Amino acid sequence: MATYTQVEKNGLFELTDAARAELASSKYYNDDLAPTSVSQRTWTTYNITMLWVGMSICIPSLSLASALIGMGVSPWLSVINVALGNLIVLIPMQLNSHVGTKYGIPFPLFSRLTFGTIGAQVPALLRAIVACGWCSVQAYVGGGAVAALISIVAPKFKDADWTTNLPSWVGMQTANVGQVIGFFIFMAFILWVAYNGMENIKWVQNIGGPILIIVMIALLAWAANLAGDAGYGFGDVMHQTNDPSVIAASGGFAYIYMAGLTGNIAFWATMALNIPDFSRYAKSQKVQFAGQLIGMPLPMFFCAFIGAFFAQATKLAMGTALFDPTAVFYYVDNKFVVFISAIGVVAATITTCVAANVVAPANGFSNMSPSKISYKKGVVITCILACFVLQPWWIYGTGAAYIFGWLNNYGTILAPIAAIFISDYFICKKMRVDVADLFKGSDGRYWYYSGWNLAAIIAWVAAWIIPILGNTVFIFDPSTGVGPSFIQWMAANGYLVSFAIGFVIYWILMKGMAKNSFVTEEEHEAFTERV
Repeated sequence: MATYTQVEKNGLFELTDAARAELASSKYYNDDLAPTSVSQRTWTTYNITMLWVGMSICIPSLSLASALIGMGVSPWLSVINVALGNLIVLIPMQLNSHVGTKYGIPFPLFSRLTFGTIGAQVPALLRAIVACGWCSVQAYVGGGAVAALISIVAPKFKDADWTTNLPSWVGMQTANVGQVIGFFIFMAFILWVAYNGMENIKWVQNIGGPILIIVMIALLAWAANLAGDAGYGFGDVMHQTNDPSVIAASGGFAYIYMAGLTGNIAFWATMALNIPDFSRYAKSQKVQFAGQLIGMPLPMFFCAFIGAFFAQATKLAMGTALFDPTAVFYYVDNKFVVFISAIGVVAATITTCVAANVVAPANGFSNMSPSKISYKKGVVITCILACFVLQPWWIYGTGAAYIFGWLNNYGTILAPIAAIFISDYFICKKMRVDVADLFKGSDGRYWYYSGWNLAAIIAWVAAWIIPILGNTVFIFDPSTGVGPSFIQWMAANGYLVSFAIGFVIYWILMKGMAKNSFVTEEEHEAFTERV
């Protein structure tokens, strides 16, 4: 290997040309994993801001606040919960962004740095499985829009309650039969697009985002009109107080609110892990910090406000807080409005779902066995898991299922991985990385023990095993007067609890393990050329 393997330019590091040439023959190296050069780090604050705006504005973002409304929390407290959760998750996200910008490495290399060359498959596989779940949720949202499109040409039936003018093909609306059918149709389309590539439908992405914003504003207007017809003004809706009876039946205010906060933090738990995939293109640390600070909290606040107002308005007018905003399609008589709105939801959801929740897991599954699992086979595996294992009517069917069953559970499992990354990079390795050694396998310092960093594995399992039980064993019965136990409180704060445990345990274990993985300041100077 050349004397200098990496070069520093104004605090940003890149591999030397000689090092790249020597590493090209390694089975652990390819162009997709190669660190970005400093010249490739061109993203400005605007680019990163727009990236986050595009990811944040989606239907599931609205459901974060509407889920809390359905469990009895007031509108403004629901909005504050979402805003606070997104500010908190910015902390691990910003910290884990640092290594991507400084060294240009993507998420898989970051995983190797901490979990070992082979152990890196653990966070990659977990991120892939969660992405399959989000693919399922997004397809369910898209399925609601597909169901609405079908309802335009299907006959309708009349009833005496709020099911008036709902499409007859839906059957029992409470069973969401139409949305389930739409889900499978939408999932088939996702499979077709991802299998054949998105190049031919990029134009859909260009129109889908703007239309979705218009749809959200129209949703707000519809909810305001609905509330107005019931005698409630805009301010009346947002100033409603907590619903004590609903809250009591769900475990009490503090329990619900903390669980909601954990769920809102967990909403971006996957991005807190693989954020280096994006920050590796930032021009500087200042740029990636500012872009995320502007681009994520504000759009999420916007979505939370609309979601909270929509849910509270339907609760006041209908007696039940609607959780899934796509349900509103069934209450709009104007076929043209339904058509345009549904097309916008379909267009925006298909591109987001394929790009964020199909391509990533497909590549992850392929990476497990490149010779046996191609990208296209990975797409098929992803869609099968999304359809038949991570079924959306269980994880997105109600607000409680969305928060307790989905967001909290996977957030609790992923949180210690983010914590271990931070503990390893900032405290153990003191932000010093030998980038070339990430590609050397057993000959590199990040091989640990047969490719596994046992400290990371032990800390990860120890961090989530107890809190996760709290979301699986708790059944609250208000008639007994018995509230959540200590383990349920741990689960309600699952992301924060498992994060703290993982962070501390990993640091303690690494004090006595894998000394050879640490890069001293002298070594770092020895293989880094200053330019």
